[in-house]
Amino acid sequence: MNKADIKKLLLDVKNGEIEVEAALEKIEDLPYKDLGFAKIDNHRELRVGYPEVIYCEGKTVEQVKNIIEFMLTKENNILATRANEKMYEAVKAVCPEAKYNPLGRTITFRMREEVLTDSYIAIVAAGTSDMPVVEEAAETAILLGNRVEKIMDVGVAGIHRLFSKIDIIRGAKVVIVVAGMEGALASVIGGLVDKPVIAVPTSVGYGANFGGLAALLSMLNSCASGITVVNIDNGFGAAYSASIINKL
Repeated sequence: MNKADIKKLLLDVKNGEIEVEAALEKIEDLPYKDLGFAKIDNHRELRVGYPEVIYCEGKTVEQVKNIIEFMLTKENNILATRANEKMYEAVKAVCPEAKYNPLGRTITFRMREEVLTDSYIAIVAAGTSDMPVVEEAAETAILLGNRVEKIMDVGVAGIHRLFSKIDIIRGAKVVIVVAGMEGALASVIGGLVDKPVIAVPTSVGYGANFGGLAALLSMLNSCASGITVVNIDNGFGAAYSASIINKL
């Protein structure tokens, strides 16, 4: 439940539109619900503005299904990351309207339609191989109520491709830059825009890329100012932070 939900519930009780006992039932699972294998944080949206997100990797299919089944009772939008096809098939049994992005490995369901922001987040990818991280970031940002512009395959190996999209990038309120290999694109964009840049190193690259470590270190050592770096392949984390910035 968010602050608006709590306020409406209290007003409904005050105005006699709902009985006290019925109102208690609506909040009895605050601050969390213990499912035995997981404690669902029903208080999170009230504290931080966004409901809990389900990280699926390492969980069983049944656990993911049970978590989502309970969260649906709270009328929250659902976002599950790092989900596989088997998890999605199980979730569809309890939520037929759920959507799966196989490239971004996300399961989403909109219980409430968010009014998208007028400003937008630009997600800029160095290469097509970075698309799984881009899709995770895009699904996250959109579900959290942001407009998104995706600019694909504009890495430094063909830097001229970037300049044809620079106006779109500069028009964003915050820019997410996704890049593997040596991760140089974040520095390039950081030197061209006056907006916050969130850099996401990806695990794309040959052996000396060390699974994204080379790109991570390049981004952390960027000579361009205003660049913040998240963990390797963490499109979700980048989009979550970008959403907070975009809504300030």
